[in-house]
Amino acid sequence: MNAPTTANEDLLYSVQDGIARITFNRPQARNAMTFAMYDRMAEICTEINTDRSIKALILTGAGDKAFASGTDISQFRTFKTAQDALDYEARIDRVLGTLEQCRVPVIAAIAGACTGGGAGIAACCDLRIGTETTRIGFPIARTLGNCLSMSNISRVVSLVGPARTKDMIFKARLVEAPEALALGLLNEIVPDVETLQRRADETAKLVASHAPLTLEATKEAVRRIRRTLSREEGEDLILKAYMSEDFREGMDAFLNKRTPVWKGK
Repeated sequence: MNAPTTANEDLLYSVQDGIARITFNRPQARNAMTFAMYDRMAEICTEINTDRSIKALILTGAGDKAFASGTDISQFRTFKTAQDALDYEARIDRVLGTLEQCRVPVIAAIAGACTGGGAGIAACCDLRIGTETTRIGFPIARTLGNCLSMSNISRVVSLVGPARTKDMIFKARLVEAPEALALGLLNEIVPDVETLQRRADETAKLVASHAPLTLEATKEAVRRIRRTLSREEGEDLILKAYMSEDFREGMDAFLNKRTPVWKGK
């Protein structure tokens, strides 16, 4: 059964032959995520959990420049209080937790930049396919001066280990496709976007043909094995970063396209 495409313009959703597809549709902003896009993605995952006709989910970004370049920085302009920072991270934890616990295999088809919150989304996916232009990372030490949520740190450490996690974040570097493949950030590399979308479809159809309860049990077992820090365990770290002068400086510098001047406070 096929379902019509639904859209809020910034996020497109369709289902065809049991394969669901979410497209982040802000190519003019390198598919930066708004709060509404995060919330809609979580809603879709919840819907999929109750619709047994859906066998797999593909996430992808519109265009060839980015999968998703993180949270739209303008969303942070209203941050004034400690509670604003805690509420933001609680929202992201809820959304990404819902994505991670989606019962079907989730495949990320990643072209171009996959950074910040976009890399966090990719880390929640079960399989990640990239192109030769794919670059993955969390450049926040160079751009905003904030920090990752505890659940995001847990996922990245689980994928690449503590030393490589610190290497990526300390150096604010984006990992190129060949290295991402070697580290396990990507499962496969294809030449271009056209091949990427075809390969994502092929992979989704393959896993959709397999025993669903085997996949669900394996997915949940792997999730349970990984130690995930709770939000409460990291509230002091979240507040230290988000309530700092450096975070306000990072936002202003990013929005005004200048180099930030860090003060460490």
